[in-house]
Amino acid sequence: MDRLKQTVKELYTGRSRRAEIFRYALIVFDAVTILFFLVTAPMPLSPKLELFSALIGVVILMDFAARLWIAPDRRKMLRKVYAIADVIVIASLLLGPFLHEDLAFLRILRALRFIQSYHLLHDLRRVSPFFRRNEDSVIALINLLVFVFFTASLVYALFGGEDAGFEGYVDALYFTVTTLTTTGYGDILPVTVGQKLLAVFIMVVGVALFVRLAQALIQPSKVSYKCPTCGLLKHEPDAVHCKHCGETLKIETTGMT
Repeated sequence: MDRLKQTVKELYTGRSRRAEIFRYALIVFDAVTILFFLVTAPMPLSPKLELFSALIGVVILMDFAARLWIAPDRRKMLRKVYAIADVIVIASLLLGPFLHEDLAFLRILRALRFIQSYHLLHDLRRVSPFFRRNEDSVIALINLLVFVFFTASLVYALFGGEDAGFEGYVDALYFTVTTLTTTGYGDILPVTVGQKLLAVFIMVVGVALFVRLAQALIQPSKVSYKCPTCGLLKHEPDAVHCKHCGETLKIETTGMT
């Protein structure tokens, strides 16, 4: 058992080529599942769709159980946003066939794990010069997209109706974007108290995400690396010394500029 745990830990946290391939395969799986959730959100549930969703739920559960097994602090991991999102997604996928409820909007939370994965960011920082230079911008953009599609799915699930279909989902996405950008064309309006409160939430959070994205695009590109002496987190991509305290830095790089 200890040997198996060591193998699993090496796959999830190791630096070997096999471990990198394994983690990139998980990244591809995450991306495919996110796309699947987005595409199937407006679709009515069918036995085949329920079965496929349950199979995805089993794979996610196995991945989650493996991460929890090797976690040095399991309580801390369970408090992470992506871990809570995974639990909700797993429940919605595995219990959906028994509840016969359309919980598609909850599955969009799977995207939170995609952007919060430490190992994904670690590997991208090490192998992608583009990501190192634009990490803040990329993460801010993904946060905004996740918010838009999750909120659109939430609007669709709460107010779209059972027979809204794909057109209803497009209307929900349209309402989300016009509300988020405060455009307000007036062709789709919130009527109930719940709809109005949701519109307020979309505007407040959406504007904050837009501002964060604008800041990331305007600010000079820097890489994330914590200085061991003073704790400064942001440095120039080719920095050798910390500009705050002069400590020698060991920022991982491929040697390419």
